[in-house]
Amino acid sequence: MNDYLNLNMPQEKIGAISNLGLAHLGDGVFELMVRSWLCMHGKATAKGLHKAAVGYVAAPAQARMVKKILDDLTPEEQDVFRRGRNASPHSIPQNASREEYAAATALEALFGWLWLKGEKDRLNELFGRMMEEE
Repeated sequence: MNDYLNLNMPQEKIGAISNLGLAHLGDGVFELMVRSWLCMHGKATAKGLHKAAVGYVAAPAQARMVKKILDDLTPEEQDVFRRGRNASPHSIPQNASREEYAAATALEALFGWLWLKGEKDRLNELFGRMMEEE
């Protein structure tokens, strides 16, 4: 049986996943982390949790927060981030510029990649830096 909460996928299998596939997974990872952070920090009532979460997972917010970690990425993480940024999405949400959406997609691809590698400590480290002063 696979343990989908504790993955450690081989690099060659991760490499076979498309940039947008990594971003799709990373979107879920990032949103779960945001929801956990909101609950743990008492940032919103039950009624406002969804609205609060959307405020952090929307492309403009992700693009703003990703700037806090860019200089700390390893060369391998920078490559994954670059691949995600250069992905060609079919559409861009109305509330985001092309640059914001590219940065958000890159962040999500990085989080998806780290998740598949089982790099929970690194995910927590990067996420913690991004959420400082929030």
